[in-house]
Amino acid sequence: MSRVWLVTGASSGFGRAFTEAAVGQGDVVVATARRPEALADLVVAHPDQVEALALDVTDPAGIDSVVSDVVERHGRIDVLVNNAGRTHVGAAEETTDAELRSLFELHFFGPASLVRAVLPHMRERRSGAIVQMSSMGGQMTYPGFSAYCATKFALEGFSDALAAEVGPLGIKVLIVEPGAFRTNLMGGAGTSEEIADYADTVGPTRRTVAAGDGNQPGDPAKAVAVVLTALADDRTPLRLPLGGDGVDAVLGHLDTQRAEITAWEKAARDTAFAV
Repeated sequence: MSRVWLVTGASSGFGRAFTEAAVGQGDVVVATARRPEALADLVVAHPDQVEALALDVTDPAGIDSVVSDVVERHGRIDVLVNNAGRTHVGAAEETTDAELRSLFELHFFGPASLVRAVLPHMRERRSGAIVQMSSMGGQMTYPGFSAYCATKFALEGFSDALAAEVGPLGIKVLIVEPGAFRTNLMGGAGTSEEIADYADTVGPTRRTVAAGDGNQPGDPAKAVAVVLTALADDRTPLRLPLGGDGVDAVLGHLDTQRAEITAWEKAARDTAFAV
């Protein structure tokens, strides 16, 4: 039996790649975007498999309405892909409260609302999968990405606990951590007003983002194929770094963390009350 997917941010990049891959294996996709008309070609090509709906994931009422509508018409949601997102560059001091809150609404509170909306239906059937599109920046960060990575760190902590809660109920959670893939993420980057003192630390990040759009090595279609393989596996991983740069960065970060903890292990352990 074909599965029913709900994909956010489906108009381009990873979202569109998920839609095309799911359709390719015979599934039905409710593809959501702020501009659903960008999906018109897929709807025309696959009228029985693709529906394009307008959804702003920062609108809780809109989330509840879309999920209720999909469940009413299709009977279930088998796979939720929380993909909608954008990036932002700015030093922590440069980033305004409004910029930070806006990014958290998009990357954390929106996905959390979608998870809560679909879980009652997945719990009832004791099956389902939730794919959380994070980033290698969900485990590590660079100067200028404090806001972006903070949202991804939050999403990963939420998802880590979520996996332990819903795993016994037959529901999978997969956190995807891509490196640099050829999507619109960099092209749509927001930027904070610059403070000169951060030119040497955040400046290189700004230049990398500005020059990197369209030149990223990663192919979203190949990445999505790996995600689908991981979802189908009996031992779906909790975290899945993607791309050579993503894998290298995450492994290098973990090695650095282990070395740092080991260096301070004796002092850290010697903190208990004397017996």
